[in-house]
Amino acid sequence: MQVRVLGCSGAIAKDCRTTSFLVDSDLLVDAGTGVGDLSLDEMSAIDDVLLTHSHLDHVAALPLMLDAVASRRDRPLRVHALRATIEALRAHVFNNVIWPDFASIPSLEAPFVTFHDIVIGQELQLGTRALKHIEVLPAVHTVPACGFAVRCAQGGPHWVFSGDTERNPAFWQRVNELDVAMLVIETAFSNREQSLARRSLHLSPATLADELAHIAPAREYPIYITHTKPAETEEIMSQIAALADGLQMQGGRAWDIRWMEAAGVLRV
Repeated sequence: MQVRVLGCSGAIAKDCRTTSFLVDSDLLVDAGTGVGDLSLDEMSAIDDVLLTHSHLDHVAALPLMLDAVASRRDRPLRVHALRATIEALRAHVFNNVIWPDFASIPSLEAPFVTFHDIVIGQELQLGTRALKHIEVLPAVHTVPACGFAVRCAQGGPHWVFSGDTERNPAFWQRVNELDVAMLVIETAFSNREQSLARRSLHLSPATLADELAHIAPAREYPIYITHTKPAETEEIMSQIAALADGLQMQGGRAWDIRWMEAAGVLRV
């Protein structure tokens, strides 16, 4: 299974694109501005979209992508999200004010997009070319949110994505039961902005360290940091490196922590 990093930034700036991952060629996980780097052919090949939550940096490209490829497709794009996320999209995006209601055009019987509710803990299989097994994981954010664990339907380890979240014991309880190939976890703010991170239910390096301490002792896998704010990325990564070095010097675990970059490809 291949995961292409289209966007992994917490905001936009030159060369910074917001959250979106292309799994193989037909499954999109979040639809941030990184989707705009795909060609028309690549966008047309996507049949399913998984959304972690309704915030703009994770859904901004969805209406634009639909508009770009609708005439090329012979079946609806399927969007899978928590009910609250779907309700937000219907009310605030596909409402014939901000954007046309693509769930009812060209007709209710044959729309450009269909919406499908998911719930925490649900397992589903998606993929028209290479079947993927997906589990919906809990997240703790300012709006209803989730993460995902994705693997090949035939078996193998999981690519795990936290989504936007703060402290989340239920997430770690389930992750420790999975075979994990790699973890993608957000750290949106530096320690200098710790109070803002707490209010907005995002992680900072200090709370990230607390969260990683929940990983079971026998588990080792690379940890990719995503969703950093462009103005703070260097500071965040420096603080994470210092925390990891300090922990190791005190006899703690040595984490394999990596900075995620757009245009990268992860193989699971």
